[in-house]
Amino acid sequence: MTTTATELLLIQKDDTWDQCNWIVPLSKALEGLTAEQAAWVPSSSGLSIWQLANHMYYYNYRLMSRIQGKTPSGTPAENNESTFGDPGDPSDTTGWNTLMQKTTQLAGQLRDQLASLEESDLEAPYMDTDEKWAHELARWVLHDAYHAGQIVLLRRQQGSWNIIF
Repeated sequence: MTTTATELLLIQKDDTWDQCNWIVPLSKALEGLTAEQAAWVPSSSGLSIWQLANHMYYYNYRLMSRIQGKTPSGTPAENNESTFGDPGDPSDTTGWNTLMQKTTQLAGQLRDQLASLEESDLEAPYMDTDEKWAHELARWVLHDAYHAGQIVLLRRQQGSWNIIF
């Protein structure tokens, strides 16, 4: 039996979200974090986990809208840097938990949308570009895997990484 491009994308999506295979998936990287840990910024500067989660949510939401054939709602970000937002408020447990709930919900919706795609959908042009949807989706999966790795590194630096999969 041949593996289709859609099946491959689903395997990659699952492995980057919640399946512990070759890499730490994003859901495990975020698991058990407090608002205080999520808002922590390393002394060498850089980004907080909260900012990385904001950034991924922004792009994942936009991608989800586009897969559904919709124009993403909300004002587009001025630039990539603005998608990260502020480092987060260490005392805003409600804000952090809300972002995590929305992130989890969106991950499930994206997986469902991917599963509904036909091979012909993947061969179609991505928006008004010469790229195919398959190419854009493959890059998106790598993007989330990259940021999951950054989150694990930040957790190790702050001493909050105890999860072994």
